[in-house]
Amino acid sequence: MPVVTLPDGKQLAFDHPVTVKQVAEAIGPGLAKAAVAGRVNGRLVDLSAVIHQDARVEIITPKEEEGLEVVRHSTAHLLAQAVKELYPEAQVTIGPVIEDGFYYDFAFERSFTPEDLEKIEQKMQQLAKAAMPVERKEMPRDEAVEFFRRQGEEYKAKIIEDIPPGETISLYSQGGFTDLCRGPHVPDTGKLKAFKLTKVAGAYWRGDSRNEMLQRIYGTAWADKKQLKQYLRRLEEAEKRDHRKLGRQLDLFHIQEEAPGMVFWHDKGWRIYQIIEQYIREKLRQHDYQEVKTPLVVDRSLWEKSGHWDKFQDMIFTTHSENRDYAIKPMNCPCHVQIYNQGLKSYRDLPLRMAEFGSCHRNEPSGTLHGLMRVRSFVQDDAHIFCAESQIQEEVSAFIDLLFEVYKDFGFEDVPVKLSTRPENRVGSDEIWDKAEKALEEALNRKGLDWQLQPGEGAFYGPKIEFALKDCLNRIWQLGTIQVDFSMPGRLGATYIAEDGSRQTPVMLHRAILGSLERFIGILLEHYAGLLPLWLAPVQAVILNITDRHKDYALQIQEILSSQGFRVETDLRNEKIGYKIREHSMQRVPYLLIVGDKEMESKQVTVRTQQGEDKGAMPLESLVSWFDEQIRAKQAVVELES
Repeated sequence: MPVVTLPDGKQLAFDHPVTVKQVAEAIGPGLAKAAVAGRVNGRLVDLSAVIHQDARVEIITPKEEEGLEVVRHSTAHLLAQAVKELYPEAQVTIGPVIEDGFYYDFAFERSFTPEDLEKIEQKMQQLAKAAMPVERKEMPRDEAVEFFRRQGEEYKAKIIEDIPPGETISLYSQGGFTDLCRGPHVPDTGKLKAFKLTKVAGAYWRGDSRNEMLQRIYGTAWADKKQLKQYLRRLEEAEKRDHRKLGRQLDLFHIQEEAPGMVFWHDKGWRIYQIIEQYIREKLRQHDYQEVKTPLVVDRSLWEKSGHWDKFQDMIFTTHSENRDYAIKPMNCPCHVQIYNQGLKSYRDLPLRMAEFGSCHRNEPSGTLHGLMRVRSFVQDDAHIFCAESQIQEEVSAFIDLLFEVYKDFGFEDVPVKLSTRPENRVGSDEIWDKAEKALEEALNRKGLDWQLQPGEGAFYGPKIEFALKDCLNRIWQLGTIQVDFSMPGRLGATYIAEDGSRQTPVMLHRAILGSLERFIGILLEHYAGLLPLWLAPVQAVILNITDRHKDYALQIQEILSSQGFRVETDLRNEKIGYKIREHSMQRVPYLLIVGDKEMESKQVTVRTQQGEDKGAMPLESLVSWFDEQIRAKQAVVELES
C-alpha cells in the first residue's frame, strides 16, 4: 500500500490506492478545496490520478505558476465548449496557454463580432457555474480519429493523425463536450471563477500562411476576481502607454506600408536614439571595447560558412549583383570574425572585445510586426568577446557588472536572470560544455544573483545567460544575453597563438545589453508613459513667455541654457499661458519655464513640472545646478496613471 511523501518530508501511509485528491483531503480540507492538480514523482497529473505505489506528491493550487496554467488551459476548453454550444457548425482546432491567458483557434464561416464575444463569455460563465465534472479517458489512435470525424471535427482528426503511433491519446469531457488534450485539467468547471475574453484575431492553421485562415479568440484567466481586476487594469494602463500611440502623439517616429517593419525616425525620436547610442558608446570605451563598423551586404558564402544560411535562410533578405548572391546582414557576428582574422593574434591580445551598433535586417512575417517591438530593420548594441577558455568566467563576470550598471541608469533594477544549458542537438564535447556551464554558473553565483535554470534551452553552439527587465506594469522583457560559442570561430578560421606556441581557436562570447535599440526605446516609452527622465528627454525644457514684451528675455534664457548643453526650446506664440502649458504638458516635456514681468525683473524663471507641480521662481544658476544634479543621478520617476 502506498506511502506518500510530501514536499516538507512528512509522510502519509494509506492502506489502499488513493487519488491525488484524497491525498489533498488527508492533508486538510482547505488545501483540498483549492487544489486543481498534483505532481506525482515530478509529473503533473489530474486530481483523479490514482497512486498505487510509494510516491512523492505535491498538491498544486492556482497560487503556483503551474496551477495557474492548469486553470488557463481548462478555461480554453471552456471557451471551446461555449463556442460549440452557441455555434455548432464551428470547428475547434488548438487552444494553448500563453502568457497571462490562453487562446483557441476556430474554423467558422463568418467573422466573430464583439457581440459574439460577449455572448460566448456569458455562456462560459453559465458553464462554469454548473460545476460540471471534467473527466479524462484514453482512446486508441484510430478510434480517436474516427471519433472526431463523426463529430465533423476535421482539424482535431488531422492533429491526431500526426501524433506518432504508440503515444497515448487522452480526451477530456465536460458536459456534452469532448476535446483532445494531454492535460491535466481542473476537476470541475466550478474551479474557473475569473476569466475574460479580450479580442479576436486571424491566425493561419498551424501557423503556415499557405494554410487556411482561422479565427483566434484570446482570453485571460486568473486564480480569483481580484487578480483578474488587477490584470485588466494593467491592460488599460498598457493601452494608454502604447508606444505606437506615444510615437504619433509626441512626434517621435512612424512606420508606413511602403516599408513594413522599418522605422522612420522623426527629429525628437532620433534625439532619443542618439542619446542612448552615445551613452552606450561611452560605457564601451570605459570597459575597453573596440568599436567597429561592418558592411550591410555580404556575400552569401560567408553566411553558409557560419551556418546562418541553413538555419535562418527564410529570414534573410537577399540581393544579386554580377552573378553573385548577397545577404543583407541579419546579424553581426560573422563579420566581426572577419575583422578578428586580420593579422596574427596572440594570447596576449585576448580578451579582444569588439562592439558595433550594427544595422541588421530580418524578414519577419508581416503578422508578427508590432511597432518598435518587432521590426525588420533594427540596430543592436552588439559585441563579441574573443577569449581563451580560461577567461570565460572573468569576462562574463565583467559583463554582468556592465549590464546591471546600464539597466540601473535607465531606471530598471528588477532583472530576472536565467541560465540556459546544453540542448540535445549541439556541437562541442561534453568536457567543453561542462567548463562553459560551470563558468556561467560561477559568475552568477559570485554576483549573488538569483537565477533560474533552463535545462536544454541553450544555443546549439553553447550555453547562455538571459537577462530581462521588469517594467512598471510587471511585464517581463527579455533583452540582454551573453552566449558562449565554441562553433563559429572554428568554422570561420579564427585562431590565436597560445603561450606554448600552439595554434588555438578562441572562444567567442556573443553579448548584448539593450538588444535592439528600436525595441528598447519602445519599452522605455511604455515604462515611462512617454515622460522620459531628464537625461533622456528629447526636449528637456520649454520656455514660455506670458506676453510679447517677455520675448527677448525668453530667448536670452534659451541661449544660456543651450550653450551649457541643455535641450531647450521656446514657445513665443501669442497664446494664453494656460493653453501653452497644457499643450507642452501633453508633449511630456519635463519642465516648463515661465517668464513674465516678475521673472524678468528678478532675473529668474518660474519652474513648473510636467505633472503640474509649481516649483516657484528660481535663479538661472540654481536651475542649472538642479538640472545637472538630476542628469548626473539619472534621476527618474515612474508613476502609474490613476
